[in-house]
Amino acid sequence: MQHQSKLPNVDTSIFSVMSALANKHNAINLSQGFPNFKSDQKLIDLVSKAMNSGHNQYAPMPGVLKLRDVISKKFDFLYKSTYHPESEITVTAGATQAIYTAIAAFVKQDDEVIIFRPAYDSYEPAIKVHGGKVISVQLEAPNYTVNWEEVNQKISPKTKMVIVNTPQNPSGTIFSESDMIKFQEITKGTNIIVLSDEVYEHIVFDGAKHQSVCLFPDLKSRSIITASFGKTFHNTGWKIGYASAPKSLMEEFRKVHQFNVFSVNHPIQEALAEYLIEPRHYTELSDFFKNKRDLFLNLIKDSRFNYQPSKGTYFQVLDYSDITSEYDVEFAKRLTIEHGLASIPLSVFNDNNLDNNVLRFCFAKTDDTLKRAADILCSI
Repeated sequence: MQHQSKLPNVDTSIFSVMSALANKHNAINLSQGFPNFKSDQKLIDLVSKAMNSGHNQYAPMPGVLKLRDVISKKFDFLYKSTYHPESEITVTAGATQAIYTAIAAFVKQDDEVIIFRPAYDSYEPAIKVHGGKVISVQLEAPNYTVNWEEVNQKISPKTKMVIVNTPQNPSGTIFSESDMIKFQEITKGTNIIVLSDEVYEHIVFDGAKHQSVCLFPDLKSRSIITASFGKTFHNTGWKIGYASAPKSLMEEFRKVHQFNVFSVNHPIQEALAEYLIEPRHYTELSDFFKNKRDLFLNLIKDSRFNYQPSKGTYFQVLDYSDITSEYDVEFAKRLTIEHGLASIPLSVFNDNNLDNNVLRFCFAKTDDTLKRAADILCSI
């Protein structure tokens, strides 16, 4: 059967490629962003309790109200910002579904969407499948800072949306308050929608504060925030997150959501509604992952890799330019096959596959795994 692909240039994701290579060669897998340790037994028990209590049928389309209520309280607790639980918060099947739904709800043929590269790989296909045009702004290595003048120049009458991601995957950097103020200034007075990917909001290091778009009133009025419970609570396979936005935006979001997934895993929603009552379950995450980051970096301090400590997320970028000038994809594959350690090359997320000779490593792993990985890195 002959057909014209809507995504003719999309191949298997680099995450699948590197994980498959890791499995084939029995390598330590620091490529994909998932923990190899258990989540809190209390949360798992709460899910079992919800199942045994009969919460096994469809949940309400926008999500269980008591979960939306506790999410609303979380925004007030962390940011002194309000989202109405009934009309401005929707529970989703992970942050990726929330991102896809937001793009589907607003991006039409020939609309332009600005993204910052290196960019998480779900953004571009979702834009293109809905007829939109990707406008790239390359973050400047090694600090991955934003040239806001370039952003301003790339905004046009066709700009429908800007996607921001802080803390940023894959670079491990964050947008500062100054960044967000500049962003607000250059988009103020426009109808540009902001899609804010805040999956790693609870993982920010060294005294920095997460600069959510909800802290900036003009941005908040035009923004959809997406977040992930799977990333936050070490259960990526549960695929559950949420979106928050002003009522007018959320109404359009839900029009797509109801025909996309309709509703999300019911017993997990019931469990999270109870688990989130205690803020420590998310406020202690930064210290937990900072200890992981610091252990990993201390273990490789005498290696030939160069780095600037990750500012957020559970990813660390390492510069290997003192070791080889190989293309990062080839070096990542060789590192997996010959040395038994899998990582992610950043060029695949960059504009025109720009290669800065850096690889991304996930440190959401047990201490033993990090020690074994570090031994390999120090041997190269």
